[in-house]
Amino acid sequence: MKKIIIAHSPDADDIFMYYAIKFGWVECMNTTFDNLALDIETLNVEALAGTYDVSAISFGLYPHIRDDYALLRTAVSFGSGYGPKLIRKKETILKKKFTVALSGKYTTNALLFRIAYPNAKIIYMNFLEIEQAVLDGIVDAGVLIHESILGYDSALEVERELWDVWCELSGGELPLPLGGMAIRRSLPLTSAVAYENTLTQAVQVARDHKETLSKMLLERNLVRIDAETLEKYLELYANDDSISLNEIQYKAINVLFELGYKHGFFDAKIDANDFTIPLEYTLLRSS
Repeated sequence: MKKIIIAHSPDADDIFMYYAIKFGWVECMNTTFDNLALDIETLNVEALAGTYDVSAISFGLYPHIRDDYALLRTAVSFGSGYGPKLIRKKETILKKKFTVALSGKYTTNALLFRIAYPNAKIIYMNFLEIEQAVLDGIVDAGVLIHESILGYDSALEVERELWDVWCELSGGELPLPLGGMAIRRSLPLTSAVAYENTLTQAVQVARDHKETLSKMLLERNLVRIDAETLEKYLELYANDDSISLNEIQYKAINVLFELGYKHGFFDAKIDANDFTIPLEYTLLRSS
């Protein structure tokens, strides 16, 4: 049996989209899967090093790893009217060169923030530490991601929604591409297709059995939030649009890549459609 490690973040949407495999609801012939949960920037850095066969990544990272990893079409998280939040303490007025905590250099939120606030002084830290860093005055502001956007200390308030930044930069008609999955190009093509199909089935099964799976995750303390918050969060980032990339989502990713290239963060402007697993070989074999 081939063993494949799937690296993902510890936030509830990634856990939800993977655990149909962990619980044995979805299987792949001659392959066993194991999982490893790491914060998103650690995953981005490990993807740069080529550490894992399959890994969650920020879309803001992908152009840097395009030669070594293909984009998977499934387990994607987009914002639509929502997303990361730039927060500060109430009554605080941010100066032009304010200090800000971001969850990592290669995250999508960092890409958008750096375009919108080129003069800000950035400190990178684990996303779980950002709220407290703002409260303690270590930084003037911070960008909250994952479940943190649904609840934070009453001493804090939103300076700006990164959704609004995205709308201004992109034209305002597209969902905000946040995170997805990538797979190592050195894997055999037939195996890569099988793994993508398995992961797609896992997200579909998770959505089809959302109530049961959510209950199991809560009972086993596999998520950091309560039932009510989990319900809200999954509808934001592990919804029916997470199962497989659609045309609008491809367009949004390409706009993000174009923005990154235009502002000097990427060395080339790429089209996401050219960087998914090619299915033509499989289709020919089946014809």
